[in-house]
Amino acid sequence: MKRKALFAFLAVTTLAAFNVNATIVYTGEMSGGLEVPANPSTATGSITVLIDGNMMTVSLDWDGLIGGNPGAAHIHCCTDPGSNIGVAVGFPGFPAAASGTYSRMFDLLDASIYTSGFLTNFGGGTVEGARDALLAGLASGRAYSNIHNSTYPGGEIRADLTQAAQVPEPSTALFIGVGLFVLTRSRSLLRIQ
Repeated sequence: MKRKALFAFLAVTTLAAFNVNATIVYTGEMSGGLEVPANPSTATGSITVLIDGNMMTVSLDWDGLIGGNPGAAHIHCCTDPGSNIGVAVGFPGFPAAASGTYSRMFDLLDASIYTSGFLTNFGGGTVEGARDALLAGLASGRAYSNIHNSTYPGGEIRADLTQAAQVPEPSTALFIGVGLFVLTRSRSLLRIQ
């Protein structure tokens, strides 16, 4: 009976390790060809969006905008790829430069990061609703980011945001490995006895 209890404990502990909250990563490569409608811009860029609990970190780099310096950049949500929708989260302090980098952390429970339209139409007027809608949009591949300027007011370059492969933190990976080893050894010992 003690062996069965030990086995059950080890199984639950090991499986719990797989449910450890990990940072979720979304990425995208930006181009004029991904804008809707597509444009002939030769500019490029890339974006990474990290979700860690209620915090979102956006890191974006771009090069060679031909339509003038950026007037705005943001995340749009929630629509299917190949279509347009309003802004969900703007990027305050975005540099007005043809090439550059941008990085900022956002608190997903701060109502001021969302546009009023997104907060009302997708969030039901609550910050929790807006957060949930944004996270659902990202998870389902229904969000994109782009950079706008005077020549391309609808956006010069765009990236559809897709989830990158998740890699557990080293400590989580170690915990999972040890748990699986112990679980395997426990099962072997139970068979031998």
